[in-house]
Amino acid sequence: MTDRAVPGAAAVRRLGPDDAAAYRALRLEGLRRHPEAFGASWEDEAGRPLDWFSDRLAQNATFGGFADATLLGAAGLRVPEAAKARHKGVLWGMYVRPEARGTGLAASLVAAVIGHARGVVEEVRLSVTATNLTAVGLYARAGFVEYGLERRALKVDSRYHDELLMSLVLDRPAG
Repeated sequence: MTDRAVPGAAAVRRLGPDDAAAYRALRLEGLRRHPEAFGASWEDEAGRPLDWFSDRLAQNATFGGFADATLLGAAGLRVPEAAKARHKGVLWGMYVRPEARGTGLAASLVAAVIGHARGVVEEVRLSVTATNLTAVGLYARAGFVEYGLERRALKVDSRYHDELLMSLVLDRPAG
């Protein structure tokens, strides 16, 4: 995928192992600032070596939005290895730094993930904190529809968070 300009914000491109340090910093920021938005925790990932993040970028299609050399946001597509589940990808790890919110970067990251998913999977699924109405609206505008609600999906400290389950059916991949 070629770089794509985002008005007022960033160029979106697929991240590679060389982006591991910037990705690690962005990921840890998201986990720290919004623990309710991720299944992973800051405590679990902060101690991981840089090679772990590099391997993660090599194994998944992760897209980042840059302004100059600064990574402002990222989102990924994970495709399961199991043969019976490979038709469904998962949009995961979506995070945009506060200074880049409202610029169109989040929509561009979602579009990059969907664009990559076409021809790779038949459907993209995601889960989003049910109270994050901005994110729910973003995904709905991209064509995702609700198919379920997981109550008490995450527990952060002593507080439970429900997750809305959403899906986007794509054209069938070639092959």
